Amino acid sequence: MTLSERHEKILNKIEQFGKVSVQQLSTELSVSEVTIRKDLRMLEDKNLLFRTHGGATRSNPYRGDRHVHEKEKIQAKEKQAIANEAVKLIGENDSIILASGTTILALAREIQPISNLNIITSALNVSLELSAKENVDITQLGGQLRSSSSSVVGKYAEQFLENITCGILFLGVDGIDLDFGLTTTNLGEASLNRRFIEVAQYTVVLADSTKFGKRGFSRICTLDCVQHVVTDEGTDPITIKKLEENGVRVTVSEL
Repeated sequence: MTLSERHEKILNKIEQFGKVSVQQLSTELSVSEVTIRKDLRMLEDKNLLFRTHGGATRSNPYRGDRHVHEKEKIQAKEKQAIANEAVKLIGENDSIILASGTTILALAREIQPISNLNIITSALNVSLELSAKENVDITQLGGQLRSSSSSVVGKYAEQFLENITCGILFLGVDGIDLDFGLTTTNLGEASLNRRFIEVAQYTVVLADSTKFGKRGFSRICTLDCVQHVVTDEGTDPITIKKLEENGVRVTVSEL
């Protein structure tokens, strides 16, 4: 098989399935994985695909930073369905952390506690949403304001958490890669989210199906730091199975 024939087969595979793995291509094309990696690099240089960890994909796996008002309109029904499931995890007299993100904001809108609920959040829009509700004590973290996400980051927010412990952290992300882990588009936000994970007893990631197989600029953590993922029906069953095999509880919300 010539180089051009091999490249044609690789591109046909990606067109058909959306993504391919180095191992799979090596087996099917009867060449070494080193050769396949070189092929993928050449094809990426021609803007014909995007390389990922262990393979390649047709669509760009890297997330750029977009304004919260723009992101709120994307997958809105799915985020609402996820919020409807996530709110069931909050107990009476609970202490929780709500990180930032539009799915977290959707969750805040669903919170209607019948007993006292203590909430720590880095997101201004989340605090404003909760401020008019009864039985909610809100601790708004201070720090450097990120206008694109309507949330704060920085050392002041992280220092406040040094003497804090909470039951559940609800975390929004920009990308979930089964090998690389959870990511976001901002270094400061990733650092603060890591501190959230350290002080919470249980971490729940709220992520619609478009977040899987994507990566942001900065890694928050690997999947072994996560206990629970709430997603929607669009998430690939194979992905769900792999999460569960890694000890992560998965809840799939219905639209």
